[in-house]
This record gives sequence, structure tokens and C-alpha cells, in this order.
Amino acid sequence: MVISGVVLYSYTRWLLNNEIEEELYSNKDRVEHLLETSPEIIGVAPIMMAEKAAATEANILIDTLIYDPLQDEVELFRQLSGTKIINGQNYKITVRAMVIEADAILYGIVFTFMTIIFLGFIFLYFFNEKRNQKLWKPFFVNLGRVKLFSIKSDKTLKLMQSDILEFHELNQEMESLTNKIQVDYRNLKQFTEDVSHEMQTPLAIMQAKIETVINESDINENQFERFSSLQEDIQRLKQLNKKLILLAKIDNDQFTATEVISINSILKQSIENFEELSDVCLEMTENAVFNVRMDRTLAMVLCNNLLSNAIKHTIGLQPVEIIINKNSIQIINNGTTGLDRPEQLFNRFYKESKKPDSTGLGLSIVKKVCDYYNFNPSYLFRESEQQHVFQVDFNLKANV
Repeated sequence: MVISGVVLYSYTRWLLNNEIEEELYSNKDRVEHLLETSPEIIGVAPIMMAEKAAATEANILIDTLIYDPLQDEVELFRQLSGTKIINGQNYKITVRAMVIEADAILYGIVFTFMTIIFLGFIFLYFFNEKRNQKLWKPFFVNLGRVKLFSIKSDKTLKLMQSDILEFHELNQEMESLTNKIQVDYRNLKQFTEDVSHEMQTPLAIMQAKIETVINESDINENQFERFSSLQEDIQRLKQLNKKLILLAKIDNDQFTATEVISINSILKQSIENFEELSDVCLEMTENAVFNVRMDRTLAMVLCNNLLSNAIKHTIGLQPVEIIINKNSIQIINNGTTGLDRPEQLFNRFYKESKKPDSTGLGLSIVKKVCDYYNFNPSYLFRESEQQHVFQVDFNLKANV
């Protein structure tokens, strides 16, 4: 458009000048013919003039500025002047024609092109808008359906068909992929439940048989210690299996029964249970009372694992502190030194303790529950007080 505008401007100026010059020559001829019959004609200033001249001049074309009294302004004229001998007398004949200014031509072309571009843009915009809405409607409809799709649902993904080949192929692949994912999810879920059930039964039978041997057989002290160690290993395996199954259920989003529960009451219940099983004193301080929306079972798991970890790793029988703040809880137990790699504390199977009853999954389950509900777990070691502090921020504004 820019190049064509420049070409049009140049061509228009050349065309106008050519027409003006042609008109000037024609007018000069008319004046010459009039002078042949009427030698006294002077002309009409500033358009045409005739005057007697002594010298002979050739035809000259120039641009000149002349004041026009009728318009009361200086105008640009194209001027043709030259001499002609008529009836034995030499006349100088001058004819002029007003020239359209270059700026006016340029403004006219620019305005015309801008108008064409603007109208073309408006037309193309609305044309493409309507066309794109029609073309992309199946895509956005299917995108919304994909966002609402859940592998836990029994409903298969049904996508809106499209005449566009690429969208049609994409729909087929998406439907095939989601169907396969649903089948794999059901198989994995069934496998997890089967493993959980099938492993618990033989482990319980093994423990029962060992107890029978211990109670009914005459065994020495060395054999008793081995059987006891075997029972502890089986018990640890049972706990490990339960925790892995719990992690799998959380990953598979099987805890959907959310309700508003009191963290204060859940902690009190957990403290009562641990006080019956442990000699460690649990001291609870309630600086606030607050509720959260989550599954009650996972709330118990969260509190139990935090308390269990603190009880296991506190020094001697020193008390464990439980502090409830406005939207967070702190579990504090004593210790001599901080952890070597605290950034890995919540990783699965990571543990720095050498205690045989530690599975390395307790805090991993805490992290998994917190991630499930967008809570924020953290750890720090207070060197001045030699205390391990585990804190969970519940983000109440986003939760309840």
C-alpha cells in the first residue's frame, strides 16, 4: 500500500502537469487566433495576457507564484510564455493555469488510502471474528469438557465433532487416551485394594503362628529373642504396608468426604490416645480455636503422625509441646542437634533416626496430606532452646 501510494502520487502529479501544459498550449493558440482579428486584445489577468514585444522569445514553461485579488491569496500557477509575429507585429503571449498543490494531492491520496485500509480492517476483523468463532467453537467446547473430565468418573469423555481434519483426529486421540487412562486407573485402584487386603491376612497369620510357638513350645531365651524380633519385623511390615496404601489412596484422590472439623478437638483426641500408649507428657496450649474443611480421617492421620514423630524423637521422657495459634499448629520436641538435611525431611523413606520402628513414611504422609489441601508444612531447629519445631499453616482463607 505504501509503495503503491508513492507510485500513485508521482503518476498523479505527472498526469496533472501534462494536462495543464496541454491546456496552456491550447489557450496560447486561441489567443494567437484572437490577435489576428483583434490586435488590441490585452487579455484577462492573470490567466492570459498579450503585449507587444521587441525581442523574440521561445516558448518557456515555468511554475510561478502570483497574487490572485479575487481569492486574496498567493496561488501557484503553471505559466507558458513565448512570442509570435501576427500581422507583422511581434506579440509576447503569456497564459497561466492554476496548479493543484502537491500537498493537496498528497493529503488526498493519504486520506483515500487510510480510508480504504480502515474499512478493509473493519471488514476483515468482523469477517474473521465470525469465521474464527465458527471454526474454533468445537475446540473450545472440547477444551471445557476436558477440563471437567475426571478419571474417577464412570462417564467417558465425549467430544464435539468438527469438520476440520486436525480437530477430528485430535478428538479421536483424546477420547482413546482418556478411556485408556480410566481403565488403568480402575485397575491400579483395584490392585492397591487387593494388595492391601491380601498382605494383611498372611502377616496376621504369621504373627499368630509365632505367638503359638512361643506360648506352646519349650524354647530357650535365644529362640525367644529371635521370635520376638521376627514379630517386630512383621509388625513393622504391616505398618509400612498400611502407610503405603494410605499414600496411594491420597494420590488416587479417594478422600472426598470433606467436612468442617475442629483442629482443636482432633488434637485433643489424638493426645488422649497417645497418653494411653506412651509415658511422654503432652502439653497443649490453645492460643486460638479454628476449623478447617477436610476429610476427618486425613485430619486424624495428620495429627497422629506429627505427634508420633515428636514422641519417637524426643530425648528421654521430656514433654512434647503442642501449640495452636490463629491458623497454624506447632509440635515441639527436644533434641541435641538439628537435622543434617532438613530439606529432605518430608521425602518418602528418608530418615536420620536409627530407631528400628521408624519407617520413614510418617512425615511423608504429613506432606502428602498438606499438599492435598494446600496446607504448608515446615520445620526448624531452635539452637538456643535445642528444640525441633514442626509447624503446619492451614491457609484458612483459601480453605474454609
